[in-house]
Amino acid sequence: MVEALEGIPETDPLADPQQRAIIDQVIDENRELRGAPMVVLGELQNRVGYVSVPMQRYVARKLRVPPSQIYGVVSFYSFFTMKPRGKHTMKFCLGTACYVGGAPRLIDKARELLGVEVGETTGDWQITLEVCRCLGACSQAPTVMIDNDVYGRVTVNTLPELIQKYQAR
Repeated sequence: MVEALEGIPETDPLADPQQRAIIDQVIDENRELRGAPMVVLGELQNRVGYVSVPMQRYVARKLRVPPSQIYGVVSFYSFFTMKPRGKHTMKFCLGTACYVGGAPRLIDKARELLGVEVGETTGDWQITLEVCRCLGACSQAPTVMIDNDVYGRVTVNTLPELIQKYQAR
């Protein structure tokens, strides 16, 4: 399996022997299960925090499936990420009610306050900024979800306090 590890960036989990041991363990424990790619990827997302492109190639090789199958799963399902996330994930709803209610202004304010673009993580690894299509709280628009907490009727004036609350945790 040496060739599968060539060209791995030193920051990738595969380059860390402890992380690679976790990756190998997850693959070995689940390779015979029906739907093994989905199970393995889900467990890697939970245990490592993300599924990098080199990890995807490695998993494909170890499971003997095409890399495109692994990439297809990771890129299709929104709960997978290919880059490490911060301690907290802040998602702005862009469903119709939230969009009309001012979500784009909230995103602009968050970008300004955090100094990152959507899809990026702050330099201190505290907050990752993301968007989503619907949080199911249209009557509370615009809504923001931080980790598993949903906040409704968020404004550009209340957003800074909300961000500070999670930066302090």
